[in-house]
Amino acid sequence: MDALYPRLLIDDFDTAAHFWTEALRDLLGIEPVKVLPAAGYANWDVDGQAVLVLYGRRTIARVIGTGDLPSPASAQDTAMLVLRVDDVDDATRRLTDHGATVLAEPQDRPEWGPGLRSAHLRTPDGTLVELQAY
Repeated sequence: MDALYPRLLIDDFDTAAHFWTEALRDLLGIEPVKVLPAAGYANWDVDGQAVLVLYGRRTIARVIGTGDLPSPASAQDTAMLVLRVDDVDDATRRLTDHGATVLAEPQDRPEWGPGLRSAHLRTPDGTLVELQAY
């Protein structure tokens, strides 16, 4: 059983799937296990454990019966994907090479924890990502 199964609900499947395929190949050397554009679903595993799953927001809304509700329109993020990496500066460069935008440059964050360094980025499909090393 996977301890955590991070699943991002996304609106633009093609953009998200392309970004994460390239980024996870670059960062972790992994390929997607499955990419199903018609279903709005893609997943990546390492050693049989889920690393990331993309799932279409409209698809899950139909499944749970909330398809008639308006889409979220908040100016503030409601979730963030946090990735622990060996080198925040290098990972930031790699993700920006794949189209992510830096929101907060890599910096030491001793107030968050001893030796913690982080950066915050936004992927091309709008997902907020924190990179951290400690």
